[in-house]
Amino acid sequence: MRALIIRREHQSHAGYVGAWLVERGFALHEVTVVPEERFHAPDVRFDFPSAGDFDVVVSLGAPWSVYDSATIGSWIGGELALPAEAVRADVPVLGICFGAQAPAAALGGRVERAPAFELGWHTVESDEPTPIPTGPWYQWHFDRFVVPPGGRAIARSAAGPQAYVVGRSLGVQFHPEVTPGIVAAWPAGGGDAQVRDLGLDVEALRRVEPGARERAAALVDAFLADVAEI
Repeated sequence: MRALIIRREHQSHAGYVGAWLVERGFALHEVTVVPEERFHAPDVRFDFPSAGDFDVVVSLGAPWSVYDSATIGSWIGGELALPAEAVRADVPVLGICFGAQAPAAALGGRVERAPAFELGWHTVESDEPTPIPTGPWYQWHFDRFVVPPGGRAIARSAAGPQAYVVGRSLGVQFHPEVTPGIVAAWPAGGGDAQVRDLGLDVEALRRVEPGARERAAALVDAFLADVAEI
């Protein structure tokens, strides 16, 4: 089986989620929307692959906002078209942070500024411990999604919904994929100044909680079995 991994930029990758998909027999096809040299000017031209060519799509996070089309530029159109195409083609999507917000917006929900940011490790309130255990899960977001019509929220925090299911797809606001390399890269790539401005401890954000790999694997297994039904 083939999994399409959508990376928005060079600092992020599928991490523990991708590694477990490989363990489950998936071949990963990774694409990166914004190349490293355009990280600070992300309004590039990018043609998204067809979701119908894959058995599952994993859509990762981004340091930009879905609604900030002035910064993102023209690729937001393809970004929003892909989850709609996936739903039509009955291709399951696992959306993570930005990758969960974009499908919510594309399917009739929306993305908005959250009343409070979440950075670092947080627990969530889950209605369905399978597929969403309470955590802790790694968070790095200032926006939140509004669950689209026909979807159902299955986890939340004070900042807003944390997970939703629509059809055979699952969107999560947190980052189950994070590895030591990922949580080191995000502050080093410019997030450390943002973190310090918020009065937070940069070193705490570089830590990976015990059991993160196992929780990511459990989430992937539950997504495949209970949501995607693969």
